[in-house]
Amino acid sequence: MLKRVTPQDTDGAMVRMKDVKTAAPFVSGLEYGAPARGVWNIVHIGMLIPGAHQIYVCAGNCLRGVVLTAAEMHAQSRFSTITIKENNVLDGDMETLLIEGVTDILQKLPKLPPAVLVFTSCIHHFLGCDLALCYRELRKRFPTVDFTDCYMNPIMRKSGLSPDQLMRRQLYSLVRPQPIDGGVNILGNCFPTDETSELVKIVRKTGRPLRDITACKTYEDYQHMGASNVHIAYNPPAKAGAQALSDRLGGTFLYLPLSFTKETIRQNLQRLCDALGTQYDASRDEEQAEAALHHAKQLLGETEIAIDYTAVPAPMSLARCLLTHGFRVTRIYADSIAADDLEDFRWLQENAPELELYATVQVKLRVLPRQTQAPTLAIGQKAAYFTGTKHFVNIVEGGGLFGFDGLRRMAELMEEAFETERDARNFIQQKGLGCESCL
Repeated sequence: MLKRVTPQDTDGAMVRMKDVKTAAPFVSGLEYGAPARGVWNIVHIGMLIPGAHQIYVCAGNCLRGVVLTAAEMHAQSRFSTITIKENNVLDGDMETLLIEGVTDILQKLPKLPPAVLVFTSCIHHFLGCDLALCYRELRKRFPTVDFTDCYMNPIMRKSGLSPDQLMRRQLYSLVRPQPIDGGVNILGNCFPTDETSELVKIVRKTGRPLRDITACKTYEDYQHMGASNVHIAYNPPAKAGAQALSDRLGGTFLYLPLSFTKETIRQNLQRLCDALGTQYDASRDEEQAEAALHHAKQLLGETEIAIDYTAVPAPMSLARCLLTHGFRVTRIYADSIAADDLEDFRWLQENAPELELYATVQVKLRVLPRQTQAPTLAIGQKAAYFTGTKHFVNIVEGGGLFGFDGLRRMAELMEEAFETERDARNFIQQKGLGCESCL
C-alpha cells in the first residue's frame, strides 16, 4: 500500500549517532537524486587525461546526462557518442556497431587523439558483448592510439568497484612504464593538492619530481607518471586505482587517507617521511592549524554546522575535529559510514550521541524542509542544499586539503563562508573544468 510522505517525517531518513547500528544505516530502495550532486562524474574525470577523446556507446536515454556534461564543460570536441538502438540488440551486431562506430568517429576527427576512452554500458554486459575482440580490432586499425575500456554501468554501482572507483583506476591504465627517476605520483584526485600542504612540502624537500594528473598539460606529461616509483592516494575512491598502478609499475604504494584527526595526520606524515627517507617537523603546521581553528570558533560562536560527504571524504573525522574545538556540529549528510571514518564515527557515538546523521538519497529528502531553525553554516553543497543556508564552504572531494595545513585552510574557508552569502542555486548549476567545484 502506498503511504504519503509527510514533510516532517524523518523516520528512515535521519538517525542519531547513538542509534546507528551499522555502517549502512539507511534502507536501500527508491532513491532521490538531489540537484546538488557534489562529486565529479565519469565524464569530468576522463577529461583529465590530456588530449584524450571520449566515446560513449549507449542507448539514447543513457547519453543525455553525459552529453550535457560535455557541453557544460565546453568539451564537445573531445566527446562523441554511438547510439544503441533496438535493432542492434535484436540483430546481435553490438560488436560491429562498436568497432565500426568508433572507426567512423576517429576517421572524421581533424587528427587522431593520443588516447581514446571507450565507455560501454549495461546492455553490453547483459548481452555478453565480446569487448576484448572489439579492442583487439580497434588497436589493429589505429596502432598509434591508446585505447582503454571504461564503463557507464549503473548495475555495477553497489557491487565490486563502484563506477567512480573503476573510472579512477582506468584513468591511469594507459600510463606505460618509463625509466625510473624517483618521482612521486599523487593519484586519483580531481583537484591538485595544495602547495602549502605538508604532503607537497615534504616531497618538494626531497627534490623528487612530483606528478599529478591535474597538473599534466600534455599526453607526454601524463606518460611521465610512469617514471615514478612512489604512488600516493589519499582520496578513498582512488585507493584501488592507485594500488593497481603501483602493482603494474612497481614501487612503493602509500594510502594516506584524508583525515582531520591530529593523530592520523601525524601518522600519515611519518609514513610519508619513512617512505621518502626524510624527516619533517610539522609542529609549526599544527600550531597554525590550532590558531586558525580557535580564531574561527571565536567568529562563528554557536552557529550550527552541517557537513556532507561530497565536501570531504571523511565527514566523521571533520565533525570530531570541530566538536573537540568547541564548534556546534549538528548534522552530517552521508548515506553510509566509510571504513576510514569508522574510528571517528565511534568517537561521535560516545561523545556526540544526539548528532543527526541524514541520508542524501533517501526518498524523504525530496519533501523534508530545506531550512533550519537556527543560523547554519554548511560544509559542502549537499549540506547547503538540504539546510537552505546561504553560508557554505564550497569544496568537493576535500578541495586539495591535506594534513595540518588542510585544517588551517578549512578554518579559513569556514570564516569566509560565515562572512559571505552565496547563491547555492548558481553553484549547483556549475559544472566543468576550471570551476571552483564540479557538480
